[in-house]
Amino acid sequence: MPSEIQLLPSIHAKSVRENGKQYYLSTNGDRLPSVSTILNATKPQADRDRLFNWKQRVGVETANQISSTASRRGTQTHKYIQRYLQGEDISCSEASRPYWESIAPVLEEIDVVRLIEGAVFHSDLKYAGIVDCVASYRGVPCVCEWKTADRPKRTLERLFDYPLQLVAYLGAVNHYYRDYGIQLNRALIAIAIPQAPAEIFWFEPEAIASYWQQWQQRVTSYWQ
Repeated sequence: MPSEIQLLPSIHAKSVRENGKQYYLSTNGDRLPSVSTILNATKPQADRDRLFNWKQRVGVETANQISSTASRRGTQTHKYIQRYLQGEDISCSEASRPYWESIAPVLEEIDVVRLIEGAVFHSDLKYAGIVDCVASYRGVPCVCEWKTADRPKRTLERLFDYPLQLVAYLGAVNHYYRDYGIQLNRALIAIAIPQAPAEIFWFEPEAIASYWQQWQQRVTSYWQ
């Protein structure tokens, strides 16, 4: 478990769903759409077609089953990671163990934990979300996102909107916590895969800047 936990003050945010969209309410009255709501609403047509075609191919019922299983699996794995980062003991369910064993070596390289499942608001760009983790990975401060998958992604293209989600959280963390000397420009996506080491995607400042530009465009088109 991390040797250092220096948590930033947490934001109290209430999550509400309206017409299939998710919003976060802050204590000062902001009501902002979630990162995933913006990404879903502005999804490129090619991605929509790909999803539609997949559902047609496997059948809608099977597709829904696969999606809900993946969602449950992700939620469970997140819970174990959260407990580990808070310094608590983990006792893994059989179903989650392969994912936990995949990502545990990555977590051993996480230190100086600043946020765990923390709400973040970007009042200028008008969006909000829950960031998985802000910490140091191999000594470098970054935003971390934990994912699960049945097989490796291998390429950035197969991550689809994950990098945009990542930079959205990074931007909100930098914006909200700027008075605490937080200015992050690196990020990590770690994908737990059964019977294999977790897949690591590491983003340096140049990539972050490029994705941040794309994210801002998606936010603009959402509000238009």
